[in-house]
Amino acid sequence: MEYVIFIIILCYLCSSAVYMAYLFFQKNYLHKAGYYLMLAGLLCHSLAIGYRFAQTGHFPVNNLYETLMLSGWAIAVAFILFQYKFNLRILGVYAAPLAALVTIAAYLVPNEPVEMNYILNSMWIVFHVIVILIGEASFALACGLGILYLMQEHAIKTKSHGFLFRRLPSLDLLDSAGYACLIAGFIMLSLGLISGLVYAKSVWGRFWGWDPKEVWSAITWLFYAALLHERLTVGWRGRKSAVMAIIGFAVLLFTFLGVNFLLEGHHGAFTSM
Repeated sequence: MEYVIFIIILCYLCSSAVYMAYLFFQKNYLHKAGYYLMLAGLLCHSLAIGYRFAQTGHFPVNNLYETLMLSGWAIAVAFILFQYKFNLRILGVYAAPLAALVTIAAYLVPNEPVEMNYILNSMWIVFHVIVILIGEASFALACGLGILYLMQEHAIKTKSHGFLFRRLPSLDLLDSAGYACLIAGFIMLSLGLISGLVYAKSVWGRFWGWDPKEVWSAITWLFYAALLHERLTVGWRGRKSAVMAIIGFAVLLFTFLGVNFLLEGHHGAFTSM
């Protein structure tokens, strides 16, 4: 199993290096190579998760290692889907290193066997975790697009039409792609939270228990709901939307990791929300 993780990390790191070369040289074959390396890493990643499932007999989110492995997989899935939709080649410069970083983090954390938690033996929890993680990955891409938007906007305002200006897409394309990531992330997050509430009712006999993870998940959902509402009604586009996407991802990271380490609750480290 360990050598498969090495292959996954190698694919993501090679994809990152090739996408960085694409940033400098703007050759189409470099983009294709980076994309196919990312796809190869995703395929190996999927096999590794499937093997873990078969080996343990439960959906692999029982510890931080398994959750981070699934998170890296979700980032790769979200990138492949949005790349297919928008053909935003420059996004690989952000997404490939992020997938590599999360997968390396998974490899570095302890992977000690833990007692299987009975609440993970349900298709509800499988659906809940997968849609939540893909939603979070979409928000991560929205954050990256927000960063790229601010960089391109700065280049335009300062009339610094140099390296980045020539290589980054138009502000309209970055804004539209970021908005699509926000919409997709919000839909997936909403589905994940609803499924989590339904499953909580079946397991603990109540929809809501004021668990810290539940509270911060609700805060994250409300933040993104407010962002999308203001974008649709007030016109929070461009810079405001980009800044809020970055802030929202910081809130999401605290919900994903900070709550597990700093606050107590029944979710523990095995679920993201």
